[in-house]
This record gives sequence, structure tokens and C-alpha cells, in this order.
Amino acid sequence: MTGADGGRKDARVVVADDQTVVREGIVMLLGLLPGLEVVGSARDGEDAVRLVGELDPDVVLMDLRMPRCDGVEATRLIRGRYPRTQVVVLTTFADDDSLFAALRAGARGYLTKDAGGDEIVRAVESVLSGDAGLSPSVQRRLLERLSETEAAAPQPPEAPDGLTAREAEVLVLIAEGLTNQEIAHKLHVSTATVKTHINNMFAKTGLKDRAQAVRYAYAKRLVRPRPE
Repeated sequence: MTGADGGRKDARVVVADDQTVVREGIVMLLGLLPGLEVVGSARDGEDAVRLVGELDPDVVLMDLRMPRCDGVEATRLIRGRYPRTQVVVLTTFADDDSLFAALRAGARGYLTKDAGGDEIVRAVESVLSGDAGLSPSVQRRLLERLSETEAAAPQPPEAPDGLTAREAEVLVLIAEGLTNQEIAHKLHVSTATVKTHINNMFAKTGLKDRAQAVRYAYAKRLVRPRPE
């Protein structure tokens, strides 16, 4: 971090972990690392939220499995109430449920407790500079999950008869009953542009009016009848 005078300023950190030995060990480790200043430690998520309100730290190193208020809920509360404070999860668990729940709650970093001191410093610096502070193994798992999600997502039908993706999009909106003006507003284009897409679509498909366009869209399965 950079201080008001332009010099480098230590990042102020709160550590949250319900296991006393682990928490004290993390605090001791952080005290040996350059660029970090531990300003408080919390025994659970509820305590962490309270300390953030009192101490205004730059970062919370957050365990996930804690009593009263777990790390995910504490992260959600902190990011909602004190958005200046970033959260880096530091946990024993690296399963998908924990990872995605923490990221959805607002955590910007995610490390397992076998992370070394250099890795912790890099994660803190990353989140304070606006980047994500994820360990390499977590980054791989996140990319794998995103790839799996994309592969599993249903693919839109290909546009028939040489229609461009935009022309097919306009056709679907016509089938949904939108006027040219409404289509233009939805697609953030001019009405003249919409008319051009419609003329091109009619020329490629041989359609003559909007009623035929609606029937065509259903016949080509670009839209499907709504269930009763």
C-alpha cells in the first residue's frame, strides 16, 4: 500500500480463526512478513465483523468453518457494511462449495492454510490493488469449473438460411411481439438499423411480413411455445 505521503504503508490485517493455536500461529507468521501489520484477531465470524467496524483494517484473513457466524456469512456482512475492507479466505478446505460460496459472498482472495508467507503477502497485495488473490490451485479449479459450466450450458440453435447472429436475434424479438422501436431500445441501436436487419432477414429467408417471420421463427426452433 502507498501512504498519504507517497511512501509504502503496511497493510493492516485482522485474522479470523476459531482455533486459538492456529489463530495465534497465523498472527505470529504475519508478524514476520514484510508489508503486513496485524491489528486484531477474531475467534469467529461475529467477532471479525465487530473488529472490522472498530479497527477499519485493509484486509481480513478469514477462516470459513467457525461457530456463531461462519466465514462466508462474515464475509458477506463485512463486504456489505465495510466495502473498503477486502477479504482473503485462509482455510483448510479447498472444496468447490466453500470456494464458490466465499467468492459469491465477496471474498477477493482464497488460500489454503498450507500457503507460504510469500503467497499470503502476494494475495494481500493483489486484493488491495484490485486484483484477485487466488492460489494457483484455486485458480485452476475455478477455471475448470467455469469450463465445465460453459460446456454444460445449452447452446443456442444455429441461425438458419445464412442469417447473422444479430438478424436471428431481431427475428426472435419480432416473434416475441416487440415493435421496431422496442427492439431498437433493447439492442441499443437505432430504429433504422433494426429496419436494415429486418430487410436483410426477409431477403435471405423469402419472408414477406412479420406474421410469416413469427411462424418461421417457431418452425426453425429459434423460439419455443410457452407451456400452458
